[in-house]
Amino acid sequence: MAKLIYSMVTSLDGYAEAAEGDLGTGAEDPEVHTFINDLFRPVGTYLYGRRMYETMVYWETAHTEPDQPPHILQYARDWQAAEKVVYSTTLETVSSAKTRIERTFDPEAVRRLKDEAEADLTVDGPTLAAQAIAAGLVDEYHLFITTSVVGGGKRFFPDGVRLDLDMVEERAFGSGLVYARYRTR
Repeated sequence: MAKLIYSMVTSLDGYAEAAEGDLGTGAEDPEVHTFINDLFRPVGTYLYGRRMYETMVYWETAHTEPDQPPHILQYARDWQAAEKVVYSTTLETVSSAKTRIERTFDPEAVRRLKDEAEADLTVDGPTLAAQAIAAGLVDEYHLFITTSVVGGGKRFFPDGVRLDLDMVEERAFGSGLVYARYRTR
């Protein structure tokens, strides 16, 4: 059985999306990006909401832009190799290979997907992840914590859900970004 991983860059005060501006610095660091590449290369399927998919579809053509550094080219190859499921009631078509649209998030269908998958899955974006967390589907949480406090936005963890987690791994980068990996008890 594969694991379902929820991973996002998050501000120091716990927001995966800032109300204003960005989440701060750190994630654009080549050392961090290379670490993310290595960490998620084995992922077989990405689960996205529409907005996250529209952000991530950049990787379908990132390799065609001139002068891309090796870590960007590698992430593009890895992303292109994985399956993608986009949960959206409004998106009519997708612009990437190995991608399908599902109109609703069905926890039982995701549970079956985990059971049948040979490689881990990720759920990306705080809104979609909140549904997976509420359904008890998330096995690991990977937080990439910036050094910025943004004061509001969409929280990494949804309100109203209690989780007891075990820390599995942590790493600090020269940019100040901290990686923390937790497993559901």
